[in-house]
This record gives sequence, C-alpha cells and structure tokens, in this order.
Amino acid sequence: MSDRIIAPSMLSCDFGRIAEEAQAVVEAGADWIHLDVMDGCFVPNISFGAPIVEAVRRAVDVPLDVHLMIDQPERYLEDFIDAGADYLTVHVEATRHLHRCLSHIHEYGVSRGVKAGVSLNPHTPVCAFSDVLDDIDLVLFMSVNPGFGGQKFIPQVLKKIKEFRELIANRGGDAPVVMVDGGIKPHNIGDVARVGANAFVAGSVVFGSKNYAETITALRNG
Repeated sequence: MSDRIIAPSMLSCDFGRIAEEAQAVVEAGADWIHLDVMDGCFVPNISFGAPIVEAVRRAVDVPLDVHLMIDQPERYLEDFIDAGADYLTVHVEATRHLHRCLSHIHEYGVSRGVKAGVSLNPHTPVCAFSDVLDDIDLVLFMSVNPGFGGQKFIPQVLKKIKEFRELIANRGGDAPVVMVDGGIKPHNIGDVARVGANAFVAGSVVFGSKNYAETITALRNG
C-alpha cells in the first residue's frame, strides 16, 4: 500500500459546488484537501479567502492544507487558523519575517495542533529557509510558477527535493512532510516520490477527470 499523501487542490474544482467537490474527492480516496489562497499581488490570480476554507472545513473531516500565496501572510494567519486549517503554509518569498510567521502559527494554533509549512517558488534555493528548519512541519516545493492551474511540471525541482532530503538526513531529527505542487500526473509522480517527496498536490488531473477515484488510485500507485 502506497504511503503517499494525495491532496487534491480545490483551485481546479467547480467553485459553485465546492463543498460537494471536497466531499467527492474524499470519498474517492483523497488524504488531504489542498486550498490555494491567492491575493492578486504575490501571484496574478485571486482565488478565495478564509470563508471558503471554513465552508470546506464543515464539509469534510480530513486535514486541510492551506497554502497562502499572498504577500505579508502574517496579516491573515489567525483568520485561516480560525477557519479550520490543519497545515498553514507561507512562502519564503512573501514575508520579511519568516521565523515570526512560523512561530505565530504554532502558538496561535496550539490548541488544535496546527502545523506550519514553508513554500518555495521554482527559482528559490533550499538555503533560503535552512535557518528555520526546526520550526517547519511541511515543505512545499512549487514545481510550476504559482498562480495558475494546469501548468507543466518543471523537472529541475527534482534536484532541489533531493538536496533538501540530503540536508535533513545530515541534520537528524524528525523530517517534515515534503510536498510538491504543480504538474503532478500519474506518469511523473513516481519520479518525484523517488527523490523524496511524500505528499502531492493534484488539481486539474483530478478534477478534470471523469472518475476521481481511479485518478487518485493512479496517482497513489504511479
């Protein structure tokens, strides 16, 4: 049995039926739900805010992985924790106060055990967050340029994932979840898993398919 975490991204679902779509992918075997929050500044598109996260939280009981693709995410951390985020991820490139963000996620979300994540754009080196490794529960490698669904996987990211795995192996201690977001398909997920990823965001490949369960199974076993 595969131990891959499959996290369908609601960015690619039918927004008019977002609660039903979340329930459908969970019934089809999704482990987590991934929610991409976009502000139109850090990335070109605007998606949704905390009220949608709260609506999805009411609809499903799997972990909600909330990915803040927004400038100055420290302004909204409490809103998304209150809305029901289980994992809350901020971008290295979006804040001047990364350590403060991660600490606040842990402190404010302590009663629910909210986990803190860091995301890197394809051009950002792993060393950009090496000083806060002790504060990270999840690392999200963007394998496309963020802001749009349906993009093609950038293969150079494989080298960065491998580099990160070597870094934490030398460091010792508990390893964070290693997640990849962008262009993940059944034909390439095996290559990504082999270099050390264990969680996978899948948007258009799931919601664009006729059978969610078959697609999730293909991702788990590909």
